[in-house]
Amino acid sequence: MNILVVDDDKEIVESISLFLMGESYNVLKAYNGLEALELLNEKEVHLMILDIMMPKLDGIKTLMKLRESKNIPVILLSAKSEDADKILGLSIGADDYITKPFNPSELVARVKSHLRRYTMLGSLVTTQSEITIEGLTIDTDKKIVKVDGEIARLTPLEYKILELLVKNRGRVFSLDDIYKYVWNEEIAIGDKSIAVHIRHIREKIEINPKEPRYLKNVWGIGYKVD
Repeated sequence: MNILVVDDDKEIVESISLFLMGESYNVLKAYNGLEALELLNEKEVHLMILDIMMPKLDGIKTLMKLRESKNIPVILLSAKSEDADKILGLSIGADDYITKPFNPSELVARVKSHLRRYTMLGSLVTTQSEITIEGLTIDTDKKIVKVDGEIARLTPLEYKILELLVKNRGRVFSLDDIYKYVWNEEIAIGDKSIAVHIRHIREKIEINPKEPRYLKNVWGIGYKVD
């Protein structure tokens, strides 16, 4: 397993690397967001540990760029004074956070937990025409959606939106992106139809639509299936 550790403090990077290598992980190192994105393009990375405050490209902007194409687990490193950034990071796709100074054993335990979930439980599974994400299954041939084995009766438009998000799991789509895909045209100013469809989809696939398990809002950006 390749783990990318990103922090502008080289001592922290070396310390984390030693503990991870002690657990037989292969460690890649970067000291700012730009270096991290370059490594992500060059190497296969299974999990990233990402500091928030860094020069050149901070952790929040790095995470936003990462989530355009990859769904690997991301654990944020934050100082206590960075609570607002920590919350923002979680809202745009971070899987976890740990506050400095941290217990190395706790960090290793969280790494193991997220890798286990990513590789065994949360990873995308495709079988013929079916796409399954945990309890949510879409049959792209039959156009059927099931949640925990029960059929969710979506309208054609609702299905098309959900299929787009599921096929691009982890990627954030703006309202305009979704509108172009469904209607093949630009969204009109003030048009709230996509938001209405999203609400209806949540009502049909989520146990608690106010705390969605699958279809999530990325504040100020758009929607994704996670």
